[in-house]
Amino acid sequence: MYRNYVFDLYGTLADIRTDEEKPVLWEKMSDIYAACGARYAPEELKRAFRDGIAGEVRTFGYADAEPDLSKVFAGLYEKKGVPCSADQMRMTAIAFRALSRDFLRAYDGAEALLRALKERGRGVYLLSNAQRDFTRPEIEMLGLTPYFDGIFISSEQGCKKPSPLFFEKFLKTFTLDPKTCIMIGNDPDADIAGARQAGMHTLYIRTEISPPGQGAVEADFCVLDGSLYRAAEYLLR
Repeated sequence: MYRNYVFDLYGTLADIRTDEEKPVLWEKMSDIYAACGARYAPEELKRAFRDGIAGEVRTFGYADAEPDLSKVFAGLYEKKGVPCSADQMRMTAIAFRALSRDFLRAYDGAEALLRALKERGRGVYLLSNAQRDFTRPEIEMLGLTPYFDGIFISSEQGCKKPSPLFFEKFLKTFTLDPKTCIMIGNDPDADIAGARQAGMHTLYIRTEISPPGQGAVEADFCVLDGSLYRAAEYLLR
């Protein structure tokens, strides 16, 4: 067994489907902003949101940048002259995610695998390309928060997998030797190639929401049927 187990979330431990294009999302978000004094037509709000994301990305000026979308939500209030507190910013982001999310569920065997690793005294970490105010509540909803020794989310760092900077920050933050770590993920580039470049071991698991069109994946272990029970056979032996 390895000493530290580093998991991706979406497509690895949990299945999620979202739709940020559905009209009802922008109608409801328009209602939320209007109730707080910031009036937008639904399509106007959608365009302003997209423009806000593009503006945030430009401020970083490097590849694999990951803006904090909660700041974009706050900026949409401020654009209409409405002050936005930290709590209001966070709750607007949570509302957006709830309205855009079709479903969220942990994959079969996810909690059992994390529990087994904790019982064996292993370090268990989450390394996710995600938004803090979307993902931290969703980890709570899934009941997985207690199993992690550390949660590392790209929007909090300003960069994302497979950026070497992101992996470097992760390893430094938790004082981990990459040789003692195995990365478990469903994305051959972001998870597997990024971790290999950082000197970590890897397990690739192909699920329904893995990037399509991937050929052979260079990983220490490959699970091609999406089964976390099969992944556990490699990780717990």
